[in-house]
Amino acid sequence: MTMKVLITGMLTCLLFAIACTPTVKVEAPDKPIEINMNINIKHEILIKIEKEVEEMFEEEDDLF
Repeated sequence: MTMKVLITGMLTCLLFAIACTPTVKVEAPDKPIEINMNINIKHEILIKIEKEVEEMFEEEDDLF
């Protein structure tokens, strides 16, 4: 009789252990992935304007 109680107790503990294991679900997100890229164009524009101003000063010496 004690063997049956021991086996029943072990099976009960095993069932509780299996029932308590966490489940992991891998799912695709509902919203699309958003990649936010901030590009600094100001630096490039300033360089172009600066080169144009330098060329203008070289062409016309009597501006100032």
